[in-house]
Amino acid sequence: MRIAKFSIAGEVRFGLVDGPELVVFKGHPLFSGYETTGERVSLKDVQLLPPTLPTSKVVCIGKNYADHAAEMGGEAPKEPLIFLKPTTSLIGNGETIVLPAISERVDHEGELAIVIGDVAKNVSEADALDFVWGFTIANDVTARDIQDRDGQWTRAKGFDTFCPLGPWIETEFEVDGQTLETRVDGELRQHASVDLLIHKVPRIIAHVSEAMTLLPGDVILTGTPAGIGRIESGQVVEISIEGIGTLTNTVA
Repeated sequence: MRIAKFSIAGEVRFGLVDGPELVVFKGHPLFSGYETTGERVSLKDVQLLPPTLPTSKVVCIGKNYADHAAEMGGEAPKEPLIFLKPTTSLIGNGETIVLPAISERVDHEGELAIVIGDVAKNVSEADALDFVWGFTIANDVTARDIQDRDGQWTRAKGFDTFCPLGPWIETEFEVDGQTLETRVDGELRQHASVDLLIHKVPRIIAHVSEAMTLLPGDVILTGTPAGIGRIESGQVVEISIEGIGTLTNTVA
């Protein structure tokens, strides 16, 4: 099941993706169930929004692919490396990544993202997937020069528009060798199997929930593979994961 959050005529709604259309839910499906109104709207007539709701936090895992850790000049962490992005960094499919004037180097980072479906605290790896609502695609946009200058990552990854998320949540996705690809203006930048995550999804959820309570709608970005690169004004960034779809954003 693919669940989208969208805006139409100034109203925010949720819908089931059915080909080129959305079947509108009566309420938020995570809390109100999957009953629909029967109304259908065309995907081309709506603005897709980050498919969460409302998100209390965006948790990220750093250096979780060995090849990316190597390209960053270091070793992979022995346990999941946690950092946060503010919710004000969230934008949806089709929205614009805005380059900050104070940075001279902004990079894309395509990632698989977990969407939490139930309150999770101190969960075991064996039970972790029971707390997952579904999966989506994220771009952990990063001001690389500021990251290098600050020595920590909050400011570099926290600018408004620096967390594109979408285009929807796939509730039936299971991590099983699917390919993640990032293209900029059609040029392939990243290509990797999600099986190459060093710390797998159950380990990530268990580890994060040891430190903080995860709430329904929270998002966890699982890390990016090698191939990060600069994005510039006027370019189009497309991140695709087999079985989910493609997240597309322009840069300005």
